[in-house]
Amino acid sequence: MAEEKTIELNGKTYPMLADGEYDCIILGTGLKECMLAGLLSKKGKKVIVLDRNGYYGSDCASLNLDELYKKFDKEPSEKAKKKLGSSRDYCVDLIPKFLMSCGKLSDILYITGVTNYLEFQCVDGSFVYDGKTKKTYKMPSTPEEAMSTPLLSLFQKMKYKSFLTGISEMEIPGEDGVDSDEDVPLNRMTMRQLYKKYGLDENSQDFTGHAMALELNDNYLDEPATETVRAIKLYGYSVNAYGKSPFIYPLYGLGGLPEGFSRLCGLHGGVFILNQEIDSIEYEDEKVAGVVSQGHAVRAKMVIGDPSYFKEELMKKTGKVVRSICLLDHPIESVDGAKSCQIIIPAKQVERAGYKKRESDIYVSCVSYKHKVCSKGIYIAIVSTTVETKKPEKELEPGIDLLGKIIDRFDSVVTTYRPRSNTKKSGVFITTSYDATSHFETVAEDVLAVYKQVTGEHLDLNVDRDEEEEEE
Repeated sequence: MAEEKTIELNGKTYPMLADGEYDCIILGTGLKECMLAGLLSKKGKKVIVLDRNGYYGSDCASLNLDELYKKFDKEPSEKAKKKLGSSRDYCVDLIPKFLMSCGKLSDILYITGVTNYLEFQCVDGSFVYDGKTKKTYKMPSTPEEAMSTPLLSLFQKMKYKSFLTGISEMEIPGEDGVDSDEDVPLNRMTMRQLYKKYGLDENSQDFTGHAMALELNDNYLDEPATETVRAIKLYGYSVNAYGKSPFIYPLYGLGGLPEGFSRLCGLHGGVFILNQEIDSIEYEDEKVAGVVSQGHAVRAKMVIGDPSYFKEELMKKTGKVVRSICLLDHPIESVDGAKSCQIIIPAKQVERAGYKKRESDIYVSCVSYKHKVCSKGIYIAIVSTTVETKKPEKELEPGIDLLGKIIDRFDSVVTTYRPRSNTKKSGVFITTSYDATSHFETVAEDVLAVYKQVTGEHLDLNVDRDEEEEEE
């Protein structure tokens, strides 16, 4: 029998895990971690990925029905069993997110070739909740839609049409032949001033900022208008790409995304080991040196991972997110029979509808059997928001009230974290927790930020898709 190879780590000798030494150790197979594994291995880094779970996806996994009930320590009623059908028909996302069809995550999927492993469908509609009427409406994204939407008054329709027409013609640094460092007029104007210029009232501003530009709060109003206008234009481009909404979603659920990036990593020599508990992260001279896992050790000068693998002293709590996974046997009534949709309930509209005042938006995402994530006739709606009170589930009421009768419901409250700024010096890079939003733009931004910290380079997303497709 061959003698077991050993490796020294922090003054101790351990049996060697895999090849023993890598450029980077990644802890967890969540989407962010798998994206970074794929990107770094494609760049030539030697990567090993360890996960304590026996499945890919970590906190953003997609589970079958039996796994879902087990995770939430529940048993389905006999009535629910009959309605819901076979467990293997289900791929229920623990964290609901849609992809912007022309957004940063879609760009990353494209330039890495991960789109070859996945099939996407357009989400049927993107809606916004109006607190005054207590109804949801399709978010207008073109001058023509602005004139026909019941979301706006006749007076505001004209102004909104003018606003969208103006937005389409505005110069953005780094786009449409404009130099990235050019001082365009938008740089010298706040978004509040831009809204005022076009005469948009508070509600029109609210719908635009939160449901179209996907702003997380109202701080953007007093910042230079450039980035918000960029986001609004991206929304419009993404709608034009598919026609129904700006969002797309993979068949068989979001769990396919980390698996796709793990395949990319494997193609470039990356190693994945599941069911691998982490004993400790080891340091030498205040620099990370490697990881001990189930009595075996592996060395690397960089460790990347999700917050659950690190000591709290390396992170800062940013709050809590409450989510409710709801199984339905009908489409959401207020979205015109859409088989899939996103609904954003801006915080100001919550109070306007008569609910308790809050600071954070509420997000509703819905997918169905059309996306091959559940049995025929079933819909999966997930409501989420940032926790602000001691009764988090009650904060979801404005979203839950839109759903109608629920077959079964699975609630969770999770603490969210971000890394402290000094972890980079030691070679540790921690991804941020997933927020309450129902889209991937903040996820992609975090991945790009960590990639820049690790490599010292920006990831080039400037690929002409049409040109590439013609070459193929």
